[in-house]
Amino acid sequence: MIAIAPTEPTSRDRRRWAQYLVDERSEARVYRQLAARRSGEEREILLALAEAEGRHEAHWLELLGEEPARLPRASAGSAVLGWMARRFGSIFVLALAQNAEGRSPYDDEPYATARMAADEKVHREVVRGLAARGRRRLSGTFRAAVFGANDGLVSNLALVMGIGATGVAPLFVLFSGVAGLLAGALSMGAGEYVSVRSQRELLDATEPSNYADAALPDLDLDANELALVYRTRGIPAAQAEERARAVVAQARASDRTTPYALPEAERGDHETVGSALGAAGSSFLFFASGAIIPVLPWLFGLQGLPAVLLALVLVGLSLLGTGATVGLLSGAPPLRRGLRQLAIGFGAAAVTYVLGLVFGVSLG
Repeated sequence: MIAIAPTEPTSRDRRRWAQYLVDERSEARVYRQLAARRSGEEREILLALAEAEGRHEAHWLELLGEEPARLPRASAGSAVLGWMARRFGSIFVLALAQNAEGRSPYDDEPYATARMAADEKVHREVVRGLAARGRRRLSGTFRAAVFGANDGLVSNLALVMGIGATGVAPLFVLFSGVAGLLAGALSMGAGEYVSVRSQRELLDATEPSNYADAALPDLDLDANELALVYRTRGIPAAQAEERARAVVAQARASDRTTPYALPEAERGDHETVGSALGAAGSSFLFFASGAIIPVLPWLFGLQGLPAVLLALVLVGLSLLGTGATVGLLSGAPPLRRGLRQLAIGFGAAAVTYVLGLVFGVSLG
């Protein structure tokens, strides 16, 4: 609920208005920069968002009376959005913009109108929709890449921590890490290929076939089972009957010297599933790229506690990065997702390290 504005604004109020003015300008600029990289409907939507931010900017400028002689810096979030929009113009910017729109201060701002607060809430849903389009385009191969890297980091860190804790020679830890990298990458690649290929085949099996096309001209125009086919696809009975009559009439009027075939039906491209080979390849490569990181200290000759500490630091930074990336793509807080990935990875490593210590003492 919008509070009632006081009669006389204070200097603190004016400073806050100036900050709003700068941030609205920055957000409008981000949307225009994104629009410059888009075409068609997405471009029009982004330009409309920029125009709406311009109306909010005009509101604060009107309250200020004139352009302030000295404007504050844009907020950190707006600055990051602007930097990314200039250099990337990607799904990551839209995901960040979605979070930014959801943190609007106008609900509690006494000088903001109810319409402005409502605008910000709707903007979040608009940006969410645009980001969802990008997520669908990325969700196949990109999903396999991100989770492949994360699995490589966690599984090989746990492996080298467990093996290292038993007290074996550093060269044995290195060989174990390389073996884990190869085994895991091959397993991930094969698993992704089978999974995506099977999913695509299942989806393809749901598409209409041309099995009975050649028989369509021989069906009874007034009583034909083609209507039942359309009803199995969810078309209401009356519409199915009408469509079946039209299709049979068209089939009867066709050239009968060759077997009749319906025009090629529109088939789903299953872009959310992705390519089986693409998913397998990216999963293999990114698992390997993640799995090599815990092995790097031993690969460069370190051993003992220094190798363990360096591996933890390298993997920790990588887990924060992959977690933040997943958080951005899902519209969730990146830091929270990064910390969650870090806790999961280090938790797995701690378990295997303790088991390695226990086995090392037992064997000793």
